[in-house]
Amino acid sequence: MGLTSDAVLASAAGCGLLLFAGTVWGWPRLAGPGPWPLAGRVALLLATQAVVFAAVGLAANRAFGFYAGWADLFGRETGQGVVVDHSAGGPGALRVTGTQAVRPGPGRPEDGGRIERVTLTGRTTGLASPAYVYLPPEYFQERHRTRAFPVAVVLTGYPGTAEALVDRLHYPRTALELAREGRTGPMVLVMLRPTVAPPRDTECVDVPGGPAAESFFAVDLPEAVRAHYRVSRTPGGWGVVGNSTGGYCALKLALHHPEVYSAGAGLSAYYDAPSDPTTGDLFHGDRKLRARADLWWCLDNLPPRPGSSLLVTSSKSGESGYKDTLAFVERVKEKKTARISSIILESGGHNFHTWRREIPATLRWLGERLGEERG
Repeated sequence: MGLTSDAVLASAAGCGLLLFAGTVWGWPRLAGPGPWPLAGRVALLLATQAVVFAAVGLAANRAFGFYAGWADLFGRETGQGVVVDHSAGGPGALRVTGTQAVRPGPGRPEDGGRIERVTLTGRTTGLASPAYVYLPPEYFQERHRTRAFPVAVVLTGYPGTAEALVDRLHYPRTALELAREGRTGPMVLVMLRPTVAPPRDTECVDVPGGPAAESFFAVDLPEAVRAHYRVSRTPGGWGVVGNSTGGYCALKLALHHPEVYSAGAGLSAYYDAPSDPTTGDLFHGDRKLRARADLWWCLDNLPPRPGSSLLVTSSKSGESGYKDTLAFVERVKEKKTARISSIILESGGHNFHTWRREIPATLRWLGERLGEERG
């Protein structure tokens, strides 16, 4: 049973209830003096607390998407690591591994769209990553068969799970509902985590001698998606959005690669790459690379991107980056780097509940800025 499955959570909760009931029932029988009754009481208390703690941890993991499975939790994940393409210059690939309907909603793709589980393998970087691709109903309708749809690349935080973008943050369902209500146009969503060389947090950096994470998102992913799906081939039709680490990556990709992404939205983003045990040494003494990873440096030193749009979000109470976000908005306006917008909530923590409140407005913002092509 998987770490995020209902069965595992229900089993842990059930064991906790049984141990609690057993403690209430057995406590009077273990109330006597002596080492054995004392040991029994201690064992019951420790067992109950351990199981309750595990159940709470499992519930929190399901809610926030910290770890995708047992191997991810214990640092033994190897299945989706770096893939080396030994045929230099060989083509990248997008392979569909499964499909599912958008829930709740009609089962037919022509009515409710479809979500495809895919594996992306980069042509230039050799990196591979699982992803989910949401295709709107219009993609399958005959009258739209020559239409090339705009694309939003959606990134999780770190470590994050791609499934959480579907099941917890409800990106496909929200995009479908907004399009039905006429508040935005249909778009394709490519949903994945920025951790393309797990368990390492690469912060979407091309690490010297290591995984070229930025190039994967700037070159390989758009190339593979365009080759497989009927989507826009111009930067005006591509945007990128993410939360936390994914938000930092989204803003950086839009600033570094306006020829690929014309819009970037950072939900609860930060503005410089951290250095900690999860990242390792990202720059290997390369000062230029280190500077480019600092978004403040980018605003001061990169040329203006007049055709680009940026969106940042935060909350007055609950987000530690609130003041940085206000300063980032002012710096973009001062430097005239790009068009800048913001969503500022009165309160909201660094969590899924807050981001779900920001996603509808963010998707509408993207829809207003991403064009489409018609054949």
